[in-house]
Amino acid sequence: MAKRRRGSWRSGTAAAILAALVVAAQPSVATARPDVAGGKPGKTVYQHKLLAKAEPDECFVGVGLPYPPGPPCAEGQPKVNQGYVWGLTRYKKQLWFGTGANINCLTSGRNLHPSQPNHNDDWVCEYGESQIAKRNPNLPTSLGDHRPPRLYVYDLHTNRLIEKTNDVRSASQDDATRLTMTAGIRAAGNHKGVVFLGGPALGESINLFAFDADTGRYLGSTNLPQYGNIRHFLVADGELYAGVGVGANGGNRGHVLRWTGSKRNPFSFVEVANLPAQAADLILHEGRIFVTTWIGSGDEGSATAAVTGNEPAVPGMASVWMSPKLSAGAPGLHPSDANSWTRVWSVSQYEPDPLVARTYALGGLASYKGHLYWGTMHVPLKATYVHLLAYPPANEQEAGDAIRYTQRAIAIFRGKDFGGRHQKIELLYGTPELPAYDPAGNNGEGRWYAASTNYTPLYGPSGFGNPFLNYTWKMIVAGDRLYVGTMDWSYISKDLGNGENRPQLAAPAEKLLNDPAATARLLDDAGASARALRTPTTADDDPPTPNVTYGADLWVFTSSNKPAEAVSQTGINNYLNYGVRNMVNDGPTVYLGMANPMNLRTDPNDDVPEGGWELLKLTVKGH
Repeated sequence: MAKRRRGSWRSGTAAAILAALVVAAQPSVATARPDVAGGKPGKTVYQHKLLAKAEPDECFVGVGLPYPPGPPCAEGQPKVNQGYVWGLTRYKKQLWFGTGANINCLTSGRNLHPSQPNHNDDWVCEYGESQIAKRNPNLPTSLGDHRPPRLYVYDLHTNRLIEKTNDVRSASQDDATRLTMTAGIRAAGNHKGVVFLGGPALGESINLFAFDADTGRYLGSTNLPQYGNIRHFLVADGELYAGVGVGANGGNRGHVLRWTGSKRNPFSFVEVANLPAQAADLILHEGRIFVTTWIGSGDEGSATAAVTGNEPAVPGMASVWMSPKLSAGAPGLHPSDANSWTRVWSVSQYEPDPLVARTYALGGLASYKGHLYWGTMHVPLKATYVHLLAYPPANEQEAGDAIRYTQRAIAIFRGKDFGGRHQKIELLYGTPELPAYDPAGNNGEGRWYAASTNYTPLYGPSGFGNPFLNYTWKMIVAGDRLYVGTMDWSYISKDLGNGENRPQLAAPAEKLLNDPAATARLLDDAGASARALRTPTTADDDPPTPNVTYGADLWVFTSSNKPAEAVSQTGINNYLNYGVRNMVNDGPTVYLGMANPMNLRTDPNDDVPEGGWELLKLTVKGH
């Protein structure tokens, strides 16, 4: 394809793709769709039930002000900090889970480095102005909205939610301190009657908490300083494994751990994989463990330093890795297998822009009907941020191009016959072209052009047609169906062009522009462009503009030969649920742990749903 000058990337399919990529949004009122798909004769009906929901846990009167007693709140308004079911596991008829508080604030703080708080009708991120930050001057600004996680078990026999947080707090001062210093319970798993709930600590380590699943008794906690993040557990061929990262937020490299403990000695692990990036999700497929990896380094400096053109995949690039056969030699994986893993796919095989590729992560994956399925992850505006650092814009047009051309919606892949001559990778949802930046183009001024992704999607466009789907958060097989849980960031993006409540894109980006007003105008323009995405268009358009709705999307594959179907595109009865963060199954039944960071939406009497995490039950009726 011929390269075009910056600003003229506008023909055929490329124009349609770019229109869908303008996702820095100020959406209009959410359109109405059924909360859960079904109802037509002969069509599968998916029914849901709310099992439990976060309750307000703090009172808020204003950014930087002390928190009054409550709730109930005699002063100020109720606030619900606990926004995510971040780790979820099922043991028999019990759902064990832990939460994450204000995770959207922690994520934006770490990745976009905002220099001022963000406060609107839906949520507040106080950053360095919070009382937590003021009482702890050594705490990074990005962690000012940290609150300790909470731990729960939901009994499916009695339909009762039991909080286990105080079991930890009352055990010892060390246990209480570990919980306070845990950023959130990002991982949950169980094996041989032991439940693990754990997550990254505020420093470069992880904290694990163990319970006796049969009695509910707290077994203790530990800090593992050699690791910086943990995301998922997996039981494969009778053994428990976990994926971890090393360094701050796990950004340096990764490992897979095998549990060698017991109820009497729960915190015994050995490393069975050495990976150049932190392990994200894990699954058993055809006798091997497959792992998706997160960004090799979460820091923008390393991402910009890695830009050397269309190079082969660098070690830290988000990838899919395959273990040796679990049946080879001694059963399961052992330390001797740690250097015998094979990378079978990398995002550089799809994303043509080398800098944007360094900001990808990979999320949920599943083994379904002979194929391995996986999907991509994109922190909103992260690629924009690192692009502006690598290539400081000379004017408003160049900054606007960076915002438009660096956004990505999720892509869904599948593969089979890995590691051999007949390995086959298919793109199910994605795009044949993406914008890429050539810094030497246009006589050294740089230019964007339409570049091939090396794939043609089998079923449809990126994001299942929704340009706001940015995370493939979890996949699970239940009842011969493959469910795909996603994050939709359209609702949180609506304030990008909202006057005084507008969050800064990132402090360094504004410095590069040397004109904060120009940044404000760019975000307003982006919001206006994205509003068009939320307006239905006629069939005469080629292609028609997607009609996007608020709330997380849950999709399902019912066959390996058919496109996915939408179960819900509105957060499953609450459009403030922007993500299906976790899923576990019990036969054909699926339990969903939702992500909902709208910490100021706590009024049950207004016409807006409530914020905070939700635990849902999804059942299938009929065929």
